[in-house]
Amino acid sequence: MGKLGGFIEFHRRLPPRRPVDERLSDYREVYLPWSNDAVREQAARCMDCGIPFCHSGCPLGNLIPEWNDLVWRDDWESAIERLHATNNFPEFTGRLCPAPCEPACVLSINDDPVTIKQVEVSIIDRAFEEGWVRATPPAHRTGRKVAVVGSGPAGLACAQQLNRAGHQVTVYEKDDRVGGLLRYGIPDFKLEKWILERRIDLMSAEGVAFECGYDVGVDITGAELRARFDAVVLAMGAGQPRDLEVPGRDLAGVHFAMEYLPQQNRRVAGELIGDAETIVGEGKRVIILGGGDTGADCLGNVHREGCASVHQFELLPPPPAERAFENPWPQWSVIMRSSAAHEEGGVRDYSIQTTGFSGSDGRVERLHAVRVEPRRVDGRMQFVPLEGSEFTIDADLVLLAMGFVHPVHTGLVEQLGMSLDARGNVATDDDFQTSVPGVFAAGDARRGQSLIVWAIAEGRLAARGCDRILMGSTRLP
Repeated sequence: MGKLGGFIEFHRRLPPRRPVDERLSDYREVYLPWSNDAVREQAARCMDCGIPFCHSGCPLGNLIPEWNDLVWRDDWESAIERLHATNNFPEFTGRLCPAPCEPACVLSINDDPVTIKQVEVSIIDRAFEEGWVRATPPAHRTGRKVAVVGSGPAGLACAQQLNRAGHQVTVYEKDDRVGGLLRYGIPDFKLEKWILERRIDLMSAEGVAFECGYDVGVDITGAELRARFDAVVLAMGAGQPRDLEVPGRDLAGVHFAMEYLPQQNRRVAGELIGDAETIVGEGKRVIILGGGDTGADCLGNVHREGCASVHQFELLPPPPAERAFENPWPQWSVIMRSSAAHEEGGVRDYSIQTTGFSGSDGRVERLHAVRVEPRRVDGRMQFVPLEGSEFTIDADLVLLAMGFVHPVHTGLVEQLGMSLDARGNVATDDDFQTSVPGVFAAGDARRGQSLIVWAIAEGRLAARGCDRILMGSTRLP
């Protein structure tokens, strides 16, 4: 695949990012456009490795060597056909996925891996530019109706697949616009919303119906939904955030990240915030608790708002610069990674445990913390405070970006009475059907907080299982 010896001739490169001063003044995408020749050169590095471990690294099983080879041969139209064969929305994953395929690349054993993610997004962007991506309604309808609850990547992928099978699909979204976290979680500088709108318009043209402003379980009960449809797929995500039970947690100014990020996206889109307390970072001393992608999203947003200062604290110790011995290829490499937001400023610190908040007049003014180190105590890993390492830092806004534990149980989950797994996620069988016949689950609602590429993969698998149960067999991939 690719050019013979290309991995020796060419080095890994990525497209340049816009200057920090420039991008902090807007919410447009961080990366600059890249030439087709530069993309072809990177695709040429795919090395005909015999066993492409990138397949196992990708939850979607993307046919990476095939479309790398097609790009190198300048056959971009065939490349998008191979890419769409396994991935409904490469324009999303090519921007948002952390690319577990790249650490699994054979080149990654002792060299820089192929820029798989960048080739992927370049293929789909060119395909849209050339008009190769068109609405393709199904040739026939089965007469079966399916409701999909949630319009994030899992729900959208499931809806598109079920619609392709000929079922009449209606997607219910509790917010006033479609997209789930793609719309009201991911910042515009990572995913400009016209990219999302473009795909939604295509799905609408293919026959998928979208109903916004419906909080299923409140505005319409689970029983009512089951009565209206032949099957229901739950793809509402893992919406229960992980909380921090410390003194002062109830002070004003301490918020979950997912209280802040949707507001910021609405402001960027010129939408109304609603009745919720307005959360802004402008002129404030901001502290973000959590070192993952959500924390980085908060970081990029408060930079653009013009915060006075920002610290990002993580409980875990800093990861190594290179793979540790106990983290061999082709596993996901647990190494230090920095996003574009980290390049833009702020203080990033590790091994910090928050012990409380304090303030006056009911508002947060300080965060209290201690440095910790991981130790195995009675066979379990625990974070032990280091004596004399306690400290206090001023804070006007604290954002809790510590992840999510499971789907919200009140409302729809309780109404349907489905079985849950040990972690509180919706339990399913091999067809992604829950303990309630005709009700299926996919994405974070079923597996817990995970990656966008897993959400799309699960949406596709749930659609396959749902189609098989409805029709007795399925031809969905």
